[in-house]
Amino acid sequence: MTTDYDPIAEDYRRAKQQPWRSHIEAYTLDAMLPDLAGKAVIDIACGEGFYTRRLRQKGAARVLGVDLSAGMIDLARQQEAAAPLGVDYRVGDGKELAFDAEFDIAFAAYFLNYAHDRGELRQMCDAVARSLKPGGRFITVNCSPMLDFDPARSYRQYGFEAKIQGALVEGTPIVWQIFLDDGSTIEIENYYLDQQIHEDAFRAAGFREVYWRAPRLSPEGEQGFGRDFWKPFLDNPTVAFIDCVK
Repeated sequence: MTTDYDPIAEDYRRAKQQPWRSHIEAYTLDAMLPDLAGKAVIDIACGEGFYTRRLRQKGAARVLGVDLSAGMIDLARQQEAAAPLGVDYRVGDGKELAFDAEFDIAFAAYFLNYAHDRGELRQMCDAVARSLKPGGRFITVNCSPMLDFDPARSYRQYGFEAKIQGALVEGTPIVWQIFLDDGSTIEIENYYLDQQIHEDAFRAAGFREVYWRAPRLSPEGEQGFGRDFWKPFLDNPTVAFIDCVK
């Protein structure tokens, strides 16, 4: 069952405040981004606009955020109204983007991992590629298809755990339990597709180059928590960073 973000929109926004999100996720994505000055950027599965605003602040001339959840888009628009940056937000399905070579950069944080099977992943990659100009780039972070989900390994110190039932095969549900600072939890369901299935979808969509980037730790994160704190995450990262060129 695909996660419905409308009732958990505010909780999911709060989950982005976990330290690993800034010291590893955002830090790595920032390093992957090119100079955005004068660029048109689409943020697919933008949620409440966390990265959408960041992309605009980094100099993009035009930024459009698209998300399937009306609740998430409402939060994004509220923040745009409170502190205008000139970002446009629309409710829409990332598999059915109605844009033809309009954007220099497509960005997506946790979009592809909602594909239930290789066919749906291909739809997503086709839509992304179609929205990009020739030479455009797709920069994304997703649940890592290389993670083995060893039940003896815990990520609780980072604020989450993962649960699977049965073997890791195409479409196996992965449930992420996220622990919030008030003691409550939310659950997000993704689906397992291996690295080769991803590679095949990228190539079939027309991406000429595909790079899998290693996660990076910010100096502030290392100084504030110590390298040992981050070692289990960096040794077995739960997320994969991907950079594709059309």
